[in-house]
Amino acid sequence: PPGFVESSCRSRIFWMKLNKLVLQGKFFQLEINDPYAGPVLLDEKLASRCGYVLSEDVWGNPIFRASVLGCHVASEADQLFSLTVNIKVSSFSSMRAAVTYTYPMYCSYSSWASREIVCEENYMEVSVKTDVPSVSNDYTVAWMSALPETQNVAYQLWQLMFVSPSGRKRIMVSDAAKLGYSFNNTLSRVYLRAPYHSNESDVSMVSGVNMNMVTSTSMYRQRWLLLLIDTTVSCPVDGISFTDTTLTWTVPSVIPTLVVQESTFLSKNVVMGINDQVIINPEEKNYLLEYNKTHIRITIPIGAEGGKLKSSISGGVYGVIYSIDLFLEHTWTDADWQATKYTVIKSITTPFMPQIPTVINNTLPEERLFNVAFGHFLPDVSLVAITIGNVPFTLREAQHHGFKIYETPFSNRTKGFILEVSFDDPYVLKEYVNRNETKYTLLVNYTVSVGLEMTLYYHSAEVECVIADIELPEAVGYCDEENLYLAIPTFGLHQYWNLYLGNKLLNRHVVLTNRYLAATNSTHLILQIPLFAAGVIYEEVAFQKIKARFDVALRKVRTMETLEMFSVSCSFNSSAFIICHPDGTVMISAQMKTVPAIDMSKTKLRDSSCKPREYNERHAFFKFHVTTCGTSVRFEGDHIIYENEISYEKDTLPGQSIPIITRDPDYRLTVLCYYQAKETLVLGAFTSDPSTSPPFGSGTMVPRSNIAVYRRTRQALNVVSRVSKDESFVEFYEPNVTILKLPMEPVFLEVELKDESPDTELYLENCWVTGSLDFNGTPRWNITVDG
Repeated sequence: PPGFVESSCRSRIFWMKLNKLVLQGKFFQLEINDPYAGPVLLDEKLASRCGYVLSEDVWGNPIFRASVLGCHVASEADQLFSLTVNIKVSSFSSMRAAVTYTYPMYCSYSSWASREIVCEENYMEVSVKTDVPSVSNDYTVAWMSALPETQNVAYQLWQLMFVSPSGRKRIMVSDAAKLGYSFNNTLSRVYLRAPYHSNESDVSMVSGVNMNMVTSTSMYRQRWLLLLIDTTVSCPVDGISFTDTTLTWTVPSVIPTLVVQESTFLSKNVVMGINDQVIINPEEKNYLLEYNKTHIRITIPIGAEGGKLKSSISGGVYGVIYSIDLFLEHTWTDADWQATKYTVIKSITTPFMPQIPTVINNTLPEERLFNVAFGHFLPDVSLVAITIGNVPFTLREAQHHGFKIYETPFSNRTKGFILEVSFDDPYVLKEYVNRNETKYTLLVNYTVSVGLEMTLYYHSAEVECVIADIELPEAVGYCDEENLYLAIPTFGLHQYWNLYLGNKLLNRHVVLTNRYLAATNSTHLILQIPLFAAGVIYEEVAFQKIKARFDVALRKVRTMETLEMFSVSCSFNSSAFIICHPDGTVMISAQMKTVPAIDMSKTKLRDSSCKPREYNERHAFFKFHVTTCGTSVRFEGDHIIYENEISYEKDTLPGQSIPIITRDPDYRLTVLCYYQAKETLVLGAFTSDPSTSPPFGSGTMVPRSNIAVYRRTRQALNVVSRVSKDESFVEFYEPNVTILKLPMEPVFLEVELKDESPDTELYLENCWVTGSLDFNGTPRWNITVDG
């Protein structure tokens, strides 16, 4: 078929390349046409013995090379050479129904050097002109030691003498063929072809490079002639080194087994090539060819032109392998040989080199679009599937869903895969962060097919982008005569943030418990908070006037971080109230509804020294601390209750040495402050952070008289009180005598009603002791309170 076969003749080697595309999905064999025996199937053993190589180039095309001195090559005067190859192609591994293509090759080569050595992949070959002087003067010790053996050389038969560390071995040419050697002569040359690492070979190190060497002498005897020819050959078996960026191939300049008189060595020419092409100016392709008296060194950048990078997977890791087919020709002269042409053909492949792919985040926040590049890959890698979150997609499914996927070229002949995903895609993770930002996270797992083997490789990536795309709500506050109101936007509530009253989540239970009203419309939550409901903060309290504030904290749902404090503050006119501050201060605006009206300036608390701060005809304003003014305390359940009483100062009838109570108080107002037992009263009514301020207590005012609505009438009662000296109540202190008592020492008090009216009884309701005759004198000690 057209383009199936390409061939050339490089120096003294046939080169033939088969197009792998024509052979795709098929099997092939090569047969060598023997001019006398017909086709011979090419196998490994025949190849190494007869000077043939069958391999692949770095692109996967089958390559066949043959020496012009090969077993089946026809020669004309050692200058024109021909070889015919049969290429058999079949669709079956058994090669049945094969099609045979016969391909003749021709090569012209006349510039033979006195000695030519070829180091191929599978054989070593040396050819020598037969007119070369047989033995040098003083430097062929091995030959001299072989001379005694020459007496036994067969007449008109070539024989081989091998010298190795184990000793000398002389064999017939026919026996050498059985050992894998090939020996023959043409009109003007004798050649020996040897396999690597035969029993007769030896490995020695020359200038840091291991050389495989076969030391041999070819012998031929005629009636008047004994011909001894040096057919020693030596080829490098290593000399390859690698870095992350280059490979280096080193060959010794001088090989002692080939140059006996090293002082006469003179290098004439060094040429490098790739495949079957000589590189005239290596530096133009970034190759480096160096040579000195000891080494010839070729350095190739990894990935350089002429070679091939191939993707590979090793241990689940993506990487590349670089291969290149090099050859080296070195021509030199020395005293023993007019010229030696030394050719080495070397296929070099680097070890696996990990190349971890990178994920490049080219996200466009202003477009709310993830743009992620995944690379760098060689052309032999293709994207086959992706997983977003935990959901797998084929490329077709991904495109149908709305993901955009396409290839993009990179520098150095690599490529990448671009993935575009909208921030608003349901498979993108979203997290509210900071004050007004959203963190968008794209979790992607790539599945790519690597190389001709289509090995699957997986790579996961996490890409994040944080943008300020959340608008914090702004609350509006207002008031009416009895309530405070907060209107709060409902966007983001319970999704990003919650409302808190102090440290309590503002939910339906709290709203109902605290007697709030809550209503929602399409955009806002409206809270109605009564003036005297729990949670209200009283900033200023004066006579018939209150400045109140209500705070609600906006907190993150996850972290509880406070973002905003929504507050509404208003001033109210109120004639009757009780406010229990967190620090224990109680403020009372008491409205006395008595008939007839009483003098509000004469109202007082239990401690008669605690008078109203301000008053008018119907109102009195008190301010005191729960630890003063005769305030009592008790515990009920989980509450601490502080209690005091506002009363009207009793009138007395003057003119008698012993005070006589002339009337009962006809109006009393009990005031109660309830505090949670777990709360602690603090000094100062407010703190800098309202969200952490202790709550106000709740207050109640309870009228204690059922006759306050009736007109007051006077009634004189004859009541006498005395202090007994002991508990026998036999001896009493005289009136108006100072009585000294130690702390905690009991006082025995007797109160007697001297009224003879049958329907009158004595109940001792409030009784106290002062330091003077003044009922309102201070200090005051309560004896009985409220009976």
